[in-house]
Amino acid sequence: MRVLFVHERFGAMAGAEANLYLTATEFKRRGHCVGIIHGKSTGKAEERWNATFAQKFALNGDVAKSVESALAAFGPDIVYVHKMADLEVIKTLLRSGVGLVRMIHDHDIYCMRSYKYNYFTRQVCKRAASAYCMFPCGAVIARKRGGILPVKWVSYFGKKKEIALNQRFNRLVVVSRYMRNELLRNGFDVRKVEIHPPVPRPGDPSIRSNFSEKNLILYAGQIIRGKGVDVLLRALALVTMPFECIILGEGSHKEYCEKLCVRLELQDRVKFLGFVPQEQLQEFYKECTAVALSSVWPEPFATIGMEVMRYGLPVVAFDVGGISDWLVDGQNGYLVAAGDCTAYAERLERLLRDKVLARGMGENGLKMVNEKFSYDAYIDDLEKMFATVIAETKRTVGEASTFSTVVEVTASSAAV
Repeated sequence: MRVLFVHERFGAMAGAEANLYLTATEFKRRGHCVGIIHGKSTGKAEERWNATFAQKFALNGDVAKSVESALAAFGPDIVYVHKMADLEVIKTLLRSGVGLVRMIHDHDIYCMRSYKYNYFTRQVCKRAASAYCMFPCGAVIARKRGGILPVKWVSYFGKKKEIALNQRFNRLVVVSRYMRNELLRNGFDVRKVEIHPPVPRPGDPSIRSNFSEKNLILYAGQIIRGKGVDVLLRALALVTMPFECIILGEGSHKEYCEKLCVRLELQDRVKFLGFVPQEQLQEFYKECTAVALSSVWPEPFATIGMEVMRYGLPVVAFDVGGISDWLVDGQNGYLVAAGDCTAYAERLERLLRDKVLARGMGENGLKMVNEKFSYDAYIDDLEKMFATVIAETKRTVGEASTFSTVVEVTASSAAV
């Protein structure tokens, strides 16, 4: 099978890049040929990407011609599109006649703000893309990073066009029920939407927490407003027993959260340690009692939860987005109503006080992730889906060719 990936960047960066790279690497290991059409380079881990992809095609100048040249040179059986906002690229792929699969990593296809919640009120949006996005939501004006002006214009009609183009893909891959429902809310065909959670590779089976008396609570992720680290701090201020909290990560909301930590008089118990490599993160897992996931925006899936469950750790999270697909309240952790700091603090304290309960929930999570979220099964399912799409595309092309021949014969007979 010749699989041509399409993505807006080349090299390591965030969750989308990690998913693409791991998927492509595993497909190559299984004997498939993988290539990539890509946008700008990230400058990170590009040597690994170069080793994985047999052929690489950068989008330069006339992107339609770049895509046409790549398709002709690579000859894909299937095209697997990840993040790509350039509609000329999408339109050129749709004209190609090749089977097309789109991986929906987040909410940017069907939300003009890209994150499905109001930055100021922190209310999750439950509407389809509509005129409401213009007023009163005001999503036509968005923050711009870099450049002279701090804001940019987002076209509502451009977003509707993007939705219409993506509806023409053969399959749409989403990571949770929440995202599937958002696509259906926006008019996508339920028969084309499949859920394939982005299962991370298995962790080190020798690493397990000792659930020590340090009462360590761990947060690992971006520190931006939607991740709710400030909400986590307000919940921690309500915990009455001794604890230590390690917050790992960087982001635009970090400075605010550090100042809030001081105002809440948590600086002796909460430490911001920035980004740490995976090896050091695993050392924290060995001492951890509970993992805090404090997102207040609707997480598409929150892969970090899957990762920590592989180490037998319970999770406390707000019930937003796709988190309930893997976090079952009272079994492998706790789900709390979004923004309820009192309930969040109570659930954390319950795990800190009862290490037998915490360990049992962690084991439940480990069992669930091993039984329900297998990495090999994830790749197997993608292979099967690709094969189905390839067969459907060939059948459609064959039927179109037959119809064309019948029309030509009929026309010739009529002429005689």
